[in-house]
Amino acid sequence: MTPLHLGKAQPVPERPTPADEATLAVWAPGPVPEVRPGDDLAALLLETLGSHRTLRDGDIVVVTSKVVSKAEGRIVSADTREAAIDGETVRLVASIPHANDDGATRIVENRLGMVCAAAGVDASNTDAGTVLLLPEDPDASARAMAASLRQATGAAVGVIVTDTLGRAWRNGQTDVAIGAAGVTVFDEMAGSTDSHGRPLVATRPCLADEIAAATDLVKGKTSGRPFAVVRGMGRAVGALDLPGARSIVRSPESDMFRQGHREAYADGYAAGLAAARATTEDSGTPGTDKENS
Repeated sequence: MTPLHLGKAQPVPERPTPADEATLAVWAPGPVPEVRPGDDLAALLLETLGSHRTLRDGDIVVVTSKVVSKAEGRIVSADTREAAIDGETVRLVASIPHANDDGATRIVENRLGMVCAAAGVDASNTDAGTVLLLPEDPDASARAMAASLRQATGAAVGVIVTDTLGRAWRNGQTDVAIGAAGVTVFDEMAGSTDSHGRPLVATRPCLADEIAAATDLVKGKTSGRPFAVVRGMGRAVGALDLPGARSIVRSPESDMFRQGHREAYADGYAAGLAAARATTEDSGTPGTDKENS
């Protein structure tokens, strides 16, 4: 068996697919040159693909958020990283102090609604002395790229913008979709039945995240291949005005884990003190010795 070399695009054989076989082809062209502010990512992808590979109807192009951020000029000085994290943060979810007393890892909700470490501000794969902010609007970035690719090729393609996130309750990271255009992000299976005829009530695979994770196997983190093409998921490709990846973010009212344990305890303790104080005031019970002195 030929070993799989992650991060390097492997030739995708062109062969007929038997009617009873389901296949998915994923490849990462490149490597590509360093992306700079103002670069046209759609043109760069097409140039990298070359004439030997053309996009087809139903293809999905997946691009890492890092190069989208670079092309959109979302670059700030590393000296202002903490200030940048503060500026991108909407809400502190959890804070984990470092063992050596050197600050803390902050898990926050950023302005895109994502819950992630450091608000998604990233110092990897960028020029020395700089850090990257996430794209201003990843769904809009995906729509612009999809529209350009459709116009240039005549093919109905979708685009997914990805970033790497950790997961609650699981070690390690995986790529997820933070922007999408022309792609059905969920496979809405509720109301259908399983292979035994039982009704599916809550089954809702997130196709966009599954596709994002699959492409990281060929893109890698250090190979200089920020693009991937997925062929075989044409059923998920549709109009550019389909709901984007923002719709994947869980709403506050349905989020059962809005805070870290330290933050939840602190808020509960403060609420308990406030309630006790209010009860004391309402009942006219004398306060502490200090209050009565």
